[in-house]
Amino acid sequence: MKKLLFSIIAILGFVGFAKADDTYAHDASVLPKAAQTTIANNFKAKVSVVKIDKDFGRISEYETILTDGTEISFDRDGNWENVEVNNMHSVPAGFIPKEIRAYVNSNHKGMRIVGIDKERSGYDVELSNGIEMKFDKTGKFLRYDD
Repeated sequence: MKKLLFSIIAILGFVGFAKADDTYAHDASVLPKAAQTTIANNFKAKVSVVKIDKDFGRISEYETILTDGTEISFDRDGNWENVEVNNMHSVPAGFIPKEIRAYVNSNHKGMRIVGIDKERSGYDVELSNGIEMKFDKTGKFLRYDD
């Protein structure tokens, strides 16, 4: 019984340490320089909130919300992973490979890209009409997503 109780206490202590509370800030100064540069070069809106996600006491991701509602996720080094804008705006062209822009322009005229997620295998793209698509790393269309 003592071993079981000790094991439970040890596991709870480890889980508590591993969770490590996330922190919040209200300006871009907490972001890595690469993330600060990305925001400054691509968006007019200022940083409203930055959530710093931590795993095992180490920063794993920065989730940033701008004053216009744009949401940008950065990895611990400041490389963007995900950009989402409201339906009245478009994701800045610098985030979208030219092959993806060309595909959307020729197959979905009048639609704006309102979300892009960069993954190991390629890109997930969301259009202003709600259509979601998958592209490979080179920007080649793969399929529509649900």
